[in-house]
Amino acid sequence: MRDLSAFPVAVKVEHLTVNYEKTSVLWELSFEIPTGTMCAIIGPNGAGKSTFLKTILGLLKPLSGKVEFFGKSIKEMRSKIAYVPQRASVDWDFPITVFDVALMGRFHKMKLFKRAKAADREAVKRVLEMVGLTPFSDRQINQLSGGQQQRLFIARALLQEADIYLMDEPFAGVDVATEKALISIFDQLKMQGKTLVLVHHDLSSVEDYFDWVVLLNIGLIASGKPAEVFTPEALMRTYGRSSHLLDEVSKLVKHKASGLL
Repeated sequence: MRDLSAFPVAVKVEHLTVNYEKTSVLWELSFEIPTGTMCAIIGPNGAGKSTFLKTILGLLKPLSGKVEFFGKSIKEMRSKIAYVPQRASVDWDFPITVFDVALMGRFHKMKLFKRAKAADREAVKRVLEMVGLTPFSDRQINQLSGGQQQRLFIARALLQEADIYLMDEPFAGVDVATEKALISIFDQLKMQGKTLVLVHHDLSSVEDYFDWVVLLNIGLIASGKPAEVFTPEALMRTYGRSSHLLDEVSKLVKHKASGLL
């Protein structure tokens, strides 16, 4: 296990509070995420996980607090941050091909109103091959399966060549083979010093996939290495007894307490 305390801070959240129609969606969040880690944002439905990503991206305005990326604001770092939204938030009927969606990831490198260069198109081909979408390059995006759609938006993010990747449930609706392929790609990004922040819902895979965890339920429950914060007590505090995931949490707690995990 790497000594994450020796790594600089990639994301620093200070006293972040977000309201929606006078209701607190996020309350007084303060924590840090080290560089070169894959961090899971964990919590029940309505905990504010997606809201958190949108807020630190500058898509939502917080009531108070601030977020820094490598000590800088989102305005200064926007070109170095890639975002993968939930699939459900995308209009998949929009008439555009797989290749052209991926090419959007290169737009920040292109001059205004300029056509893509040969190098940009070659980069797209290389990344589509990496995520297994080369045979589908000329297809309309609504002809892709759920897993293929997810891989496409991750390909677009990869083409941004960002330093920080924010992903909202990238494993939702994908098969096991796709999930394993994505984890392999994410591990490569970590080896390059990139930082990944993923909203994640499968509790059973947290300790296998992630080296940093943020437990969230409107307020911060805990953040840190999985061995330190992904505990039975913290899980019960995060999910409580009203969550539809209570059965899964209870099983996981029992396994962890018995030393089977």
